[in-house]
This record gives sequence, C-alpha cells and structure tokens, in this order.
Amino acid sequence: MRVGILETGRVAEELVDRHGTYPDMFVRLLAGADPGLEFEAVKVLEGALPGSPQAADAWLVTGSKHGVYDPMPWIEPLKAFLREARGAGVPLIGICFGHQIMAEAFGGRAEKSDRGWGCGPHVYTTLQRPGWMADAPGPMRFHAMHQDQVTAIPGDATRLAESDFCPHAMLAYGDPEAPDAISIQPHPEFEPDYARDLLVARRGVAVPAPAAQAGIDAIGAPVDNAAFARWVAAYLRARAARQAA
Repeated sequence: MRVGILETGRVAEELVDRHGTYPDMFVRLLAGADPGLEFEAVKVLEGALPGSPQAADAWLVTGSKHGVYDPMPWIEPLKAFLREARGAGVPLIGICFGHQIMAEAFGGRAEKSDRGWGCGPHVYTTLQRPGWMADAPGPMRFHAMHQDQVTAIPGDATRLAESDFCPHAMLAYGDPEAPDAISIQPHPEFEPDYARDLLVARRGVAVPAPAAQAGIDAIGAPVDNAAFARWVAAYLRARAARQAA
C-alpha cells in the first residue's frame, strides 16, 4: 500500500541533519507498524498537488507553521483535493495542521485559540474506541505544538479524544468504525529529542518562553506514538480489505 505524504511544513534547516524532514518522521513512525507500507512525499507547500486522488492508496497531511486561514495559494486547492479524495473513497489521515484543514474541508472550522500555545506532552481522554483503535488507553499522551485548534467539527465527524486544552483532539469522519478519514491535533510523529530541540529553537521566538519552557520541562513522559501508528495501520488495512471485497 502506497501512502502519499502531503508535505505542508518544513523542519527548520538546523534540525534536519539530526531529525530528518517531516516525511522522514512519518516513514519512521508508520513503517514500524506496517513494513508493507510504501511512501511518497508531495511538496504541497511549494505548490505541488497529486495528479489525482488515486495516485496513492492513502494520503497523509502533515503539520505546518501556517494556519488554515493564512492566504497561502496552496491552501484552498488542498481543501478541494481532500474533498475529492474523500469522494473517491481514498483514506485520509491528518496531523496537526492536517487535522485542522481536514476539519475545514469537510465543513468544520479551525482558528487561533484563545487558550494560547500547547507545547510538550499532553494527556488526552479517549472518548470512543472503534475497532481499529480498540487497544487505545483511557488516557493517551502525545507531544503537542499548536496554538490553532479545531473549534467546530463537521456534522458527520465523531470525537475520539479530547483534553481540557483541546476539546476536539482526534476525529473520525463518517462511520467511526469504517471512517473515510481520521485526524489528530497533536504530533505522534514527534520523538522526544525532536520535540525538545524544536521547543528550544522556538522558545521566546515563535512560542512565548513560559509556554515553551513548560513543554520542555514535561518532555520525558512516555508517549503513545507506537499505538497511534498501529491504529493508522489497522485503519488502512481495514479500508483496503473492504475495497477488495
């Protein structure tokens, strides 16, 4: 199964040698859960889009420094592509910015939150456990890095996880047992060393120093990245099995 990674953000140049690009992080995350997955990156932030939704078996939208409300020339075409892919039955996965733009593309809303920045490991409460994420723990933990949030979900979306800081932390679109798409606000692709290096680089620059430092101080708490990778693999396998039946 080929997963197309829609790259909407860049790792800072000074961090690439140590941590790789965002597509590199997703390959490391997901290949460990399903070695049969193949990957191809598309640089959406440079204006590229796939020729058709069927150019891959699934699409994953990465995080980005941009907001869905920014006047970037590729944002509206990306929304249109996501709607087209969903209509074509191609599974979709959204992470952080990907979570936000997917919600917007399907009828919800994302905006800058008055809650401020969320940084470092955050704990989320599991609200539902569809079959593909049946082993989800009650509380789950992932690295957060955002000040934008989904503030209204599409009418056919189901909330799968929440926190006090982020009420719409994880969504399934359509039937949660067999969703058309899934998305999550935090970053299951962030390993602790990268989360720390990113916060150190952004502390007092892009992120207020107190919020960044609180995140740095919390790094080291165990995160459920491997579990999320299993859920994505199970979701993709189930979608493929239904389409082959």
